[in-house]
Amino acid sequence: MAISPWRCICGAQHSLSKDRGAPAPSPLGRRSKYSGQSVRAMPMRLLTVGKKRSRGTQLLVEEYKEKLGYYCDFEDTLIRSNPKLTSDVKVQVEAEDAAMIQQLKPDDFGSSRLTFCIGGPYGLGVQVRKRADATIRLSSLVLNHQVALVVLMEQLYRAWTIIKGQKYHH
Repeated sequence: MAISPWRCICGAQHSLSKDRGAPAPSPLGRRSKYSGQSVRAMPMRLLTVGKKRSRGTQLLVEEYKEKLGYYCDFEDTLIRSNPKLTSDVKVQVEAEDAAMIQQLKPDDFGSSRLTFCIGGPYGLGVQVRKRADATIRLSSLVLNHQVALVVLMEQLYRAWTIIKGQKYHH
């Protein structure tokens, strides 16, 4: 049986269909055989690195946190970057990497919750990348880290509305 990306993201541990030979749901946003069915809500956590978020970004983050809270427990953690390290990019990335590793717990890589990490303006460090179970690409475009944050939160919300069989564009 093929596993749909939505079930992997949201942590469903079992098949939701009586028909085991049925094809996986379409990732194109169409209603699937799983639409509207019960899916175990896996808690999600978002770790981001950077300076204080712009007012517009913070408003969007709060809006999507509220929307996602309807579907699952959602935690947002901002790890502040140290402006004194900005003269040496390598030192800054390593310091941000260490701060993010400290926030990660061993059970973040099991089945207890999903943790998404978004690096600062210079990206993620080597240690976080090594520790990750998987990496995802949000776009073929180069995105500012604050834009990447909003895109990720919107996509998580979109995935939940599809899973629950709700309309997204209203």
